[in-house]
Amino acid sequence: MATSLQAAATFLQPAKIAASPSRNVHLRYQTVGKSFGLDSSQARLTCSLHSDLKDFAGKCSDAAKIAGFALATSALVVSGAGAEGAPKRLTYDEIQSKTYMEVKGTGTANQCPTIDGGSETFSFKAGKYTGKKFCFEPTSFTVKADSVSKNAPPDFQNTKLMTRLTYTLDEIEGPFEVGSDGSVKFKEEDGIDYAAVTVQLPGGERVPFLFTVKQLEASGKPESFSGKFLVPSYRGSSFLDPKGRGGSTGYDNAVALPAGGRGDEEELSKENVKNTAASVGEITLKITKSKPETGEVIGVFESLQPSDTDLGAKVPKDVKIQGVWYGQIE
Repeated sequence: MATSLQAAATFLQPAKIAASPSRNVHLRYQTVGKSFGLDSSQARLTCSLHSDLKDFAGKCSDAAKIAGFALATSALVVSGAGAEGAPKRLTYDEIQSKTYMEVKGTGTANQCPTIDGGSETFSFKAGKYTGKKFCFEPTSFTVKADSVSKNAPPDFQNTKLMTRLTYTLDEIEGPFEVGSDGSVKFKEEDGIDYAAVTVQLPGGERVPFLFTVKQLEASGKPESFSGKFLVPSYRGSSFLDPKGRGGSTGYDNAVALPAGGRGDEEELSKENVKNTAASVGEITLKITKSKPETGEVIGVFESLQPSDTDLGAKVPKDVKIQGVWYGQIE
């Protein structure tokens, strides 16, 4: 774009002004680019110093229009080149074959693998398996909050992600069982099973929460199996707030003992007494494709869990998370 700006500036710059005022001043075009279809022999304007300002502006208006068009076109080209979409979703083997430098900065590390081929039905035989490499990648975060519209009831609103692309859960494993009636059961036991995420509501309020599937126990049919999981406190007991209060350390109170009858003892208690108790969330999963020869399955999920409570000082909001998941069954 800098080249186009320089060309456009040179395009409008006069070549030289002779010492005699009776001579004409020749404004010579510098070629903006043959891509615009300009001929250097025709891209010249001659404006007399004795002509009035109105004539001068009329004669040079074409030059200004072409220069402006060159700048606008260059800006569009640069903005289009800088706009990058999401990277192509790769299979597990394709991801493993790439080096660190090939993955760095591409967004691939935050994506769950996909399956090349396979069946659109769950084709595993009945038996006990081990689920490995389970990956949960959110594609949508919505938060239930008061609508920005007047008198509208609270509803799930779209949000803007405030944190980096580090919200995908990976390397989750646990026993996976397929029943004789075709039902499935999965229990989460280990893995990177939580990620701190912050999103922003349309009104500007930011909502932090801990996306997790800790201790998940899901069961049901392959097309829809669900279960509950544990949602730990967003902050630990040793976290100190701005006034030095914490659950297992720090000050007990940041204000003097309130006098009886003030009516705000409960509010002060919420701020002073830190609560790190865990809460419960629920998730529903669906298997959309399976590949028994490699033991891979992929699908979609929808999770509903509470947000951060600021160690008990705030009422949690409902967070709905939708996305895709991947797993290997052995």
